[in-house]
Amino acid sequence: MTILNSLVGLYERLADDGTAPAVGFSRENISYAVVLSPAGEVVDVHDVRDTSSGKPRASRRDVPRAVKRTGQPLPNFLWDKTTFALGVGTKDRQRVLFEREHAAFKEFHRRLLATCEDPGARAFLRFLERWRAEDFENLRYAEDMRDANVVFRIDGAGLAFLHERPFVPDIWSNSLEQGQNGLCLVTGERGSIARLHPSVKGVAGAQPSGASMVSFDKDAFKSFGKERGANAPVSERAAFAYTAALNTLLERDSRRRIRIGDATTVFWAEAAGNEAHADAAEDLFSVIAEPPTDDEETAKVRDRLDAVAKGRPLVEVNPEVDEDTRFCVLGLAPNAARVSIRFWHRNTIGEFARRIGKHWRDLHIEPAAWRTPPAAWRLLRETAAQGKAKNIPPTLGGALMRAILVGGPYPRSLLAAVVGRMRADKHVTGRRAAICKACLARDLGEEDVPVGLSREEANPAYRLGRLFAVYESVQKEALGRNVNATIKDRYFGAASATPASVFPLLERNSTHHLATLRKGEKGGLAHWFDGQIDEILAGMGTEFPRSLRLEDQGRFAIGYHHQRETKRKGDGSGAGAAETETPSLFNHEDKA
Repeated sequence: MTILNSLVGLYERLADDGTAPAVGFSRENISYAVVLSPAGEVVDVHDVRDTSSGKPRASRRDVPRAVKRTGQPLPNFLWDKTTFALGVGTKDRQRVLFEREHAAFKEFHRRLLATCEDPGARAFLRFLERWRAEDFENLRYAEDMRDANVVFRIDGAGLAFLHERPFVPDIWSNSLEQGQNGLCLVTGERGSIARLHPSVKGVAGAQPSGASMVSFDKDAFKSFGKERGANAPVSERAAFAYTAALNTLLERDSRRRIRIGDATTVFWAEAAGNEAHADAAEDLFSVIAEPPTDDEETAKVRDRLDAVAKGRPLVEVNPEVDEDTRFCVLGLAPNAARVSIRFWHRNTIGEFARRIGKHWRDLHIEPAAWRTPPAAWRLLRETAAQGKAKNIPPTLGGALMRAILVGGPYPRSLLAAVVGRMRADKHVTGRRAAICKACLARDLGEEDVPVGLSREEANPAYRLGRLFAVYESVQKEALGRNVNATIKDRYFGAASATPASVFPLLERNSTHHLATLRKGEKGGLAHWFDGQIDEILAGMGTEFPRSLRLEDQGRFAIGYHHQRETKRKGDGSGAGAAETETPSLFNHEDKA
């Protein structure tokens, strides 16, 4: 099933429960309502912005579908920006009259409403005849409403807006452009083919006015002399349906939308006729993809997430979820005036849950790095300079999601990015070590990479990471905890890539630091450090490796993390010996 076909099916479900707008309408940001008398005079202006979050913001309301403006002053029906509806806007921070736009607005409505006898329509036409843009400054909220979207309301006719009156659907549907008939590639039915598809809004980084997911504007994209949408014929209804469904998923308060790298990701269930299964599957995936940060909510879902990670049936997580419900995940990224498909996956919710559970198990490391299983964007942030989303490699999010949802190897670029970031900023966290462990576990088999400190692990890179952690602890104990620059700050990158060039120097410095400890009151600690160093070196060859491959640099980081973070009983040095009891995958504290 194609992306568009699945979205059209989703629209039918959303339209049935009123979540998506009706055919021919779209959900837009509306800030003010201009109140008109039956004679067409402006009697007031109502602020209809949403104040539920404290700060007023435009409310989302269903209005006649917005037009696509391509340089021409095309007005919207019974609503628009003040530049069109009232002839006043802002340019270079100054109030400006937009005579051309307002004239187009008036002519458009005169033509559509010429024969309409509805009292509201007649009042609106009288308003268009009487209104002068110079009167704008006399309106209430004049300064705030400039350039905002406005609708109209008839005084004494209740709180309904003009575009909600009964005459609107027939007049509006008859006015919509009808293209040539053809066979729709989405529905398989014959109908009017859309020349231009409606805009997709809400994709992070795309144009605020919206972008196209399907469009043709260059000769190279055309075939057999066909123009625009005729090159990939989609009916007007199907084009409206897929964009309406997508825009509903992309709403700012939607729980079916998450951000993964540069991709805005939406997801939905295909369960026509069974709303309970669809809603339950979508709710489950929203929690899996974006675990809650609130402590109380975390406690509520932790057991259910644990069940998913351990591979138990989804019925134990939520009895309303049918494991065989088909589920879709779509990643969208901005591309100038268009929207690019970053990834598209379709499978059963049960299979997705099992693969996500395997992803979490691959990430499991001791000591634990996360309080709850990390969302994909948290992993990506570990690869970015300064932890900023804008610095995440652009295609890495799609490749990571593909690995998670398909169950294949993680992208090699993920391991390379994490290792490169550790070498650059010398910040070796449990999260980064966990990513290294997950990448190696997928490539080499889960049992081949230690979850916690393993004294039997013979891999030289892992042992070198442990040894580096011990040398660092020796330095801190000998020189004090307030050392300006530890060996990690100076040598971690070189030690993890070219050990033979660095470890002899570290060994000499460690010998000096241990001698300092023996002269003081820490002779016993020096003896313990000697034992740790001897135990690590005993499992290695006589020479340090000249260089380490990327995978072994990951093992180096894992060994370093294990040795540094596992505490020795009765000692707080951080170079410890004894393993602790392994907690639940989801029952630990965040050690960012």
